[in-house]
Amino acid sequence: MAEGREVQWVEVTEGQVGQRVDNFLMTRLKGVPRSLVYRIVRKGEVRVNKKRVKAEYRLQLGDVVRVPPLRLAPREAVREVSDNLRNLLAGSVLLEGPDWMVMNKPSGLAVHGGSGVKIGLIEALRQVREDLDFLELVHRLDRDTSGCLLLAKSRPALLTLNTALKRHEMTKQYLALVAGRWPARRDFVSARLDRYDAGNGERRVRVDSAGKVARTRFAVREAFAGATLVEAEPITGRTHQIRVHAAHAGHALLGDDKYGTREGEKLARELGLDRLFLHAAALTFPEPSSGKPVRIRAPLEPAMDAVLEKARSR
Repeated sequence: MAEGREVQWVEVTEGQVGQRVDNFLMTRLKGVPRSLVYRIVRKGEVRVNKKRVKAEYRLQLGDVVRVPPLRLAPREAVREVSDNLRNLLAGSVLLEGPDWMVMNKPSGLAVHGGSGVKIGLIEALRQVREDLDFLELVHRLDRDTSGCLLLAKSRPALLTLNTALKRHEMTKQYLALVAGRWPARRDFVSARLDRYDAGNGERRVRVDSAGKVARTRFAVREAFAGATLVEAEPITGRTHQIRVHAAHAGHALLGDDKYGTREGEKLARELGLDRLFLHAAALTFPEPSSGKPVRIRAPLEPAMDAVLEKARSR
């Protein structure tokens, strides 16, 4: 797979100012693994204003970047976007502004490649959206989680949205189907979380007094026989936070292969649930240029609605 047979000289535009050169190259060289990007930067094949730079160098307006010609072996190349994935992504855009985009991320699609994943949502979108010079994730969702995912289409928008996230000016509401009857009086779970190596390179999260502060708001939306549909709003943003907090409360998410129970697995099979029931249903954030609040909802996929209907009829 050839990415280019000639040297390219690319002048940095206003929308790329402040972007790290490695991220700039990832967007420019669609389908190139990050490891190769680091290698060509380290070897000096990438130059900015004819000078060597490090991967963390941040681009300035008017910089001229030398992008070398590359030829990738098949084993190195990031997988090309299939027609099915291309169509899926095109149909998953919920709303798009001049410098941001919100996707209804499908379950089962990682947000980025790595750890055995040849291509993730961000790499696929960079191939599909050739009109964009800049595209970065503002936040992440677990691979098996569906729903609202915010991306920035310019460096200034990314910085503004990251600031909003840190200041808790961005809110996320998730829908989760949990095992058992969630008590209406329990509206918060506060338990410190710690990441650990579960073996075989798999990283998990557990409640640990030495871990990081984590707090999640829960609200009952609908009660069924043996299960409860809850809305979960993470106050902090720890890995697997909703899943671990729900399990810690004694009501693990249905379809959760990491933190679920055998009873939950049995109930999930009876309901026809074949994935994690966790969906980022709503997202509110300040529009980067105006500061006005943008609120977006992501509908459940039909298969998830069917699970709820089956739960209601039990």
